[in-house]
Amino acid sequence: MMFEHKSVLLYETIDSLNVKPDGIYVDGTLGGGGHALEVCRRLGEHGRLIGIDQDSDAIAAATERLKEYKDKVTVVRSNYENIHGVLAELGIEKVDGIYLDLGVSSYQLDVPERGFTYREEDAPLDMRMDQRNPQTAADIINQYSEFDLYRIIRDYGEDKFAKNIAKHIVRARETKPIETAGELSEIIKGAIPAKIRAVGGHPSKRTFQAIRIELNHELDVLKNSLDTMIGLLNPGGRLSIITFHSLEDRIVKTRFKDSEDPCICPPGFPVCVCGRKSMGKVVTRKPILPSEEEISENKRSKSSKLRVFERI
Repeated sequence: MMFEHKSVLLYETIDSLNVKPDGIYVDGTLGGGGHALEVCRRLGEHGRLIGIDQDSDAIAAATERLKEYKDKVTVVRSNYENIHGVLAELGIEKVDGIYLDLGVSSYQLDVPERGFTYREEDAPLDMRMDQRNPQTAADIINQYSEFDLYRIIRDYGEDKFAKNIAKHIVRARETKPIETAGELSEIIKGAIPAKIRAVGGHPSKRTFQAIRIELNHELDVLKNSLDTMIGLLNPGGRLSIITFHSLEDRIVKTRFKDSEDPCICPPGFPVCVCGRKSMGKVVTRKPILPSEEEISENKRSKSSKLRVFERI
């Protein structure tokens, strides 16, 4: 299947970067290269784009899509948490913009073999964003303790039936390993009251999200990378991040705010004595949301939010 992904908040993201023709930009979640292509179209002769992704299918698709700009583009297979090392190897100290499009691509969701979807009964429980990772979602489902399953479904899936879902999973795997999305979905369905299933969304959505986040360490990677990315920006450089659920958005919103105003002095102090200096300013006091037109054309954009930080 061809790697296809409709870029969310495409022009809003590109506009937020204030792309300079001779600037250096980093796409930390390259995907199919949709955002990257628009950045390249705005770069001049000396402009440069570094594209990072851990998914081999994305690397292949983006390389093909960006071949017209191959003299300006460097594609690296890695996780954006390694951005400092990636840039150091390329001899780059500072950049003029970094952007992330978090979450799962349309391609990853639409290809059953990747195991991200709960809608394909025979899909394997894989969910790896980096196929080199030896651990899969099936390992988490079949090996984690009941408490740890409860914890990740509660914290990452924000599911109020987390305890009961974890209990049902552990009980089911005592008979045989849980191997497919269909098997897991049936177990989850049995753990949620029928009257709730009748009015809510798909009962498996939150649990699948939680397992994916745990497997790929998505929130930890985001938390641990924000300060590094802000530190890599030139003055006036911007960090633009698209999130898709409240946990991601909360992390970005909080870190941006703290980077703008890091002072920890008591409110009554006449002057700051903690020595913590602002790294820049939050450009988006409220997140940029997709238009009604975009949502109607791409339902997966509905929960997206764009936040932007500018280095001083």
